[in-house]
Amino acid sequence: MIEYVRGELVELTPALAVIEAGGVGYALNISLNTYSGIQGKKDVKLYVYESIQAGGRDDNYTLYGFATKQERELYRLLISVSGVGANTARMMLSSLTPKELCNAIANGDEKLIKSVKGIGLKTAQRVIVDLRDKIISSGIADELHVSAGGKTDSSINSKVKDEAISALTMLGFSPAPAAKVVAEILKEQPDLAVEMVVKDALKRIK
Repeated sequence: MIEYVRGELVELTPALAVIEAGGVGYALNISLNTYSGIQGKKDVKLYVYESIQAGGRDDNYTLYGFATKQERELYRLLISVSGVGANTARMMLSSLTPKELCNAIANGDEKLIKSVKGIGLKTAQRVIVDLRDKIISSGIADELHVSAGGKTDSSINSKVKDEAISALTMLGFSPAPAAKVVAEILKEQPDLAVEMVVKDALKRIK
């Protein structure tokens, strides 16, 4: 599994980036958000999502690259929704920033989501229903300081939160429930050190 590719940006279009790393050129499909984020840079780091689709005589193996972990996680959530394929998800992340898209999902703004080319009303509604809770429990809403119904968790120490979630994930817990528990703990006790957050989370997590 490829986590990220870091190297020299040798080719860039609004839909594709080619990064040379260790003598290998990696072609990664990208969104316009990522294109804007890496344009003009010589050395870049893109977080990778590997798409493998079996079909016909050959398996279709495609790499998608993202400038931030949040955009990659949002992409993963989008393609989990019935009716949203790989290219549709990329179109959504090219039409809206991750924060705009998260805000639209959190606040049920189906009109904004439907404004994306190829997204109908039913798909927009399905995205909202399927992902509203997930973007909060996964921690993306916190990281992007998304305001759902006027509430925001920007007071949470994101560095401590990220390290605690990472530690819990390495201990074998799923990221979504780990993020939810860590966020709850840090809301109650914002000044806790990472190790204390992890200890508390181990008692609460199911």
